[in-house]
Amino acid sequence: MFFTRVPVPSSARHDPADLQRAAAWFPLVGWLVGAVAAGVWWAAAQVWPPAVASGLSLAATLLLTGAFHEDGFADVCDGFGGGYTKERVLEIMRDSRVGAFGAIGVVMMLGLKWQAVAALPVALGAAVLLAGHAVSRAAAVSLMAVLPYVREEAGKAKPLATELSGGRLLVALGCGLAPLMYMPGRYEWALGGVVVLGGVLAIWFKRRIGGYTGDCLGAAQQVTELGFYLGVLALL
Repeated sequence: MFFTRVPVPSSARHDPADLQRAAAWFPLVGWLVGAVAAGVWWAAAQVWPPAVASGLSLAATLLLTGAFHEDGFADVCDGFGGGYTKERVLEIMRDSRVGAFGAIGVVMMLGLKWQAVAALPVALGAAVLLAGHAVSRAAAVSLMAVLPYVREEAGKAKPLATELSGGRLLVALGCGLAPLMYMPGRYEWALGGVVVLGGVLAIWFKRRIGGYTGDCLGAAQQVTELGFYLGVLALL
């Protein structure tokens, strides 16, 4: 319900505490999104060139998630690009309009992901897409283990404002790393880039605004997903 547009029965009942408990399982959503991306990419690659297959796969994930994480990435680009104080950064990020930094950032992000996936070998691409979506969501929610939530007012991510630690953190990491078993072992080194990027983002968010927001989690997912693809390509 939170990360995708997949219909949920209207009879489903939940409260904010459910979202806190579910945070440990968010990388499983990456399995779903990654499986759709991999399926569309593989099927399209049987008919069209890799660039077309990559574009269709990317479009499928955007439709499935409602561009949820891309929206967060755009807000972070606008806020951190146009704000000089914590208050101003948060104010810009709260604005639903997309500015120049956000538009440029999303174009660059989607373009790089499109080209990176297009460059993957057909025999490896499906496994990389599945792993990339799961690993990046684990990296994003891991920020909840090291940073505080900084917005005081209510927002769509406010119910997530809780520390992710102990068993819940292990579950999130386990779900995120599990798809790596479908890839040749040497490509697991691509995780190094994900760890570095996640660490850099954590330090940057802490320094600029003192913690994270929901948009920061979305931006972290986008950046680490791309970082994983680029890492795999570097190991080919």
